[in-house]
Amino acid sequence: MIRKKIPRRQIILGLAVCVLTLLILTFYLRHLTETARLGLVQRDLDIRLSRLRDEVKALEAKKAALLSLSRVEKVAREDLHMAEPQPGQIIYEGGGESNK
Repeated sequence: MIRKKIPRRQIILGLAVCVLTLLILTFYLRHLTETARLGLVQRDLDIRLSRLRDEVKALEAKKAALLSLSRVEKVAREDLHMAEPQPGQIIYEGGGESNK
């Protein structure tokens, strides 16, 4: 049986095609895994953003409750022992009205 001799150039070309194919597949898989990783990071950041927005809403509600006039008045009367000002204690400044 006689074997046909394969030219050296054809062997090199075949190896180059195999190496190029492997490189393309490697970079394609790398691209897919990086895309998947970034998708997971984005999902985690979206969840974190949603939680932070909920926390901001809760803190704004708490702030509104703490700054309500009825609560401020209650704290002033009970904790700070303040009372309503007497008519002579109020001084008006500025404006076009005369002081009374």
